[in-house]
Amino acid sequence: MKMPWHITLAAAAAVLACGPAAAQVSLVEPHSGWRSAPAEQPDFLQEVHYPAASVNAAGKSAAAMIRGHIAGLPKGGERGARKPARLIVDGVAMPLLVNEDGSYARPWSFGAGSHSLEVRAPDGQARRKQFYEAQGGRVSPQLRVVLSWDSDSTDLDLHVVSPDGQHVFYGERVAPNGGALDVDVTTGFGPEIYAAQRPLQGPYHVYVNYYGAGERRDVITVAQVAIIQDEGTPREKQQVFRVPMRKPGELTLVHSFLMP
Repeated sequence: MKMPWHITLAAAAAVLACGPAAAQVSLVEPHSGWRSAPAEQPDFLQEVHYPAASVNAAGKSAAAMIRGHIAGLPKGGERGARKPARLIVDGVAMPLLVNEDGSYARPWSFGAGSHSLEVRAPDGQARRKQFYEAQGGRVSPQLRVVLSWDSDSTDLDLHVVSPDGQHVFYGERVAPNGGALDVDVTTGFGPEIYAAQRPLQGPYHVYVNYYGAGERRDVITVAQVAIIQDEGTPREKQQVFRVPMRKPGELTLVHSFLMP
């Protein structure tokens, strides 16, 4: 027997009311508005602790922190895989892992000028902020390369070769010419960031190596590489490349470009 339409609508409303609650996103730091942070910028490199390595915010100054909380996140899915939130800094998107208690924290070296941030939960709920760094001594890198990928418990590595032949990667994170890699993420998603405040003129080559996926050999992961030149200036240029990485051991030249 068919139910009366008004009872059917009431039942549907009750089901919707019992559905999963929307995530609640807070973005504690940085604060919105105008600020003048210390001119020193020692916060780019992160300590790496093997065998597990992830983004590490320990010991970083408040001026170089992105920090907050996301309440109402679902638990891990298949095989306990984590589903990251999304962090967007000045238009550059990357995964943002959230701790079991809902907290998140990662360092970021902000240069002088205007900055925008957005933290987006997996269900699409988001929090946005803008602030202006008035400390003219804080310099944005003229070259930043950001590697991230879309799978948990996998290890991709960023390799950057500069015009003088210097090779920056997890085994040599700081080059004499000033280029540096912030961290070696081995536990999935990234990001790994190469930056140079005053990059050399000439050709750069950006590679991604699929280092491993634990005991599994069948994990296809998609690498995203964002290349930002002249960050924070009217000449700023952003390019984003996405490359499927099919098996551990694979080494891919993602992009070669010239720094003028």
